[in-house]
Amino acid sequence: MTDAEDRKPQSDEARSAFRVPTGPSVTQATQVIPVVPGPAADGESSTTSEFAVPEGLTALRTGTEPEATSEFAVPDGLDVTSPPAVEPEGSAFSPPRTYSARQAPPAFTPAGGIPAIDLHKDVPWQDRMRTMLRMPVAERPAPEPVQKADEGGPAVPRVLDLTLRIGELLLAGGEGAEDVEAAMFAVCRSYGLDRCEPTVTFTLLSISHQPSLVDDPVTASRTVRRRGTDYTRLAAVFRLVDDLSDPENHLSLEEAYRRLAEIRRNRHPYPGWALTAAAGLLAGTASVLVGGDLIVFVAAALGAMLGDRLAWLCAGRGLPEFYQFTVAAMPPAALGVALTVAHVDVKAAAVITGGLFALLPGRALVAGVQDGLTGFYITASARLLEVMYFFVGIVTGVLLVLYFGVKLGAALDPDAALAMSRRPVLQIVAAMLLSLTFAVLLQQERSTVLLVTLNGGVAWSVYGAMHDVGNISPVASTAVAAGLVGLFGQLLSRYRFASALPYTTAAIGPLLPGSATYFGLLSIAQNHVDKGLVSLAKAVSLAMAIAIGVNLGSEISRLFLRMPGAASAAGRRAAKRTRGF
Repeated sequence: MTDAEDRKPQSDEARSAFRVPTGPSVTQATQVIPVVPGPAADGESSTTSEFAVPEGLTALRTGTEPEATSEFAVPDGLDVTSPPAVEPEGSAFSPPRTYSARQAPPAFTPAGGIPAIDLHKDVPWQDRMRTMLRMPVAERPAPEPVQKADEGGPAVPRVLDLTLRIGELLLAGGEGAEDVEAAMFAVCRSYGLDRCEPTVTFTLLSISHQPSLVDDPVTASRTVRRRGTDYTRLAAVFRLVDDLSDPENHLSLEEAYRRLAEIRRNRHPYPGWALTAAAGLLAGTASVLVGGDLIVFVAAALGAMLGDRLAWLCAGRGLPEFYQFTVAAMPPAALGVALTVAHVDVKAAAVITGGLFALLPGRALVAGVQDGLTGFYITASARLLEVMYFFVGIVTGVLLVLYFGVKLGAALDPDAALAMSRRPVLQIVAAMLLSLTFAVLLQQERSTVLLVTLNGGVAWSVYGAMHDVGNISPVASTAVAAGLVGLFGQLLSRYRFASALPYTTAAIGPLLPGSATYFGLLSIAQNHVDKGLVSLAKAVSLAMAIAIGVNLGSEISRLFLRMPGAASAAGRRAAKRTRGF
């Protein structure tokens, strides 16, 4: 018997096992597929599978292709009612099973009631945005729509990119971290993005926008790699933010990008030779301020201009700022030592002190202390560390020159410049001229130079009246004078809807501790380390008094003027949301 006969069904019963039953439930939506006999039907024997359809049997197939289904799938024709979708008990958006709306606990209301938020449109945008930043996100009022309901707003990534670019210019220009956050928040709200959280550190800006609790947040960041002092550009950025936050302007995103590009392309208002001359004039007026005469004025000016050119040369070669400050501090100290060695009857201490006034980083110091007082501790630490590096660079340059001067026999007396003659009119004029030259070095607008010059004269007048006439300690006198500088600067900035830095930074120039720094370095060079450390500690105390005084004056102006979001000064929130009281 052949193999083909062994595999052939032997009876009708065996053949019926492969026959598909017919009926009304099976024949519906079926299609008859005839079996075409293959080469084996012609008499040739071939090996076939046991599951092959025998000859003459019609196979029934449904109208759809068979699909592999899970063994947990519900069979066809079985109607199973699905339970209603209920969130699990552990969800944050569903109440627990034990909660009953009829027996709900009473809602908590503060004893003083819920304060109404009233953001006045006629106050500066800095105050309005700062007030909202100090609120919890759930309590912030929603912004008014800037477009019609049937129109689409600008793309969220482009708005965040514009916000970061504006914040980068402000932070690189020396603006405080809180003011940078307020500006970034104002830009976002001007385009309808209310749920935004800006974050500012010393070198990194980031902002996150979450449309709702169920939508994914969009986050963007930008790194600040270069810093430059240009208060003209800073004022232009503030005007752009002011126009964006004004609901009557309706500034489009393309127009904002165009204005921002113009701000970045604008040249500095003063050329390089004017900055060098301003540095020399600043050092000369500072030497007159501490008791110098005409020869001292000329020597200090020449030393400062030479140091400025050397610093520019180092910057062009790519040297870090630490070495730039070290090199810039050497020429004024060298001229002072040279005049002493040549037995010229001048006050060498006044020459060196005048050169130090042109280098002390007062702007970075005020910004660092302000960030620390407002709760931005990471940014404040980075700024103060930068100030420390600059100060160490200045100390290194001056100390090297003084050390070699002492070895050459220069008769440098630490007490020679302490007995300064009282020349109040000349010193007030010198203080005003010092503030003017400082404003030029900061690249301020010409319209703000006169105001900051008057502010510097007022600061020195208050300091002289308290210290020279009233015999009050120099630290307290400096703090009060700096407080008036911050107060007047904040008032002027609110009047012009601009930044307060152009009205305060240059005005604190006459108060910088140049003489205390020089005396400390001279004592260390003469091996009087204890006396030198005491003088340097005094210089640090004066610097902190300046920074705290400026910040306190600004806060006092906000304390008594009308603020948005609170009916009185007692309703103001803390400087940061992380306060524990």
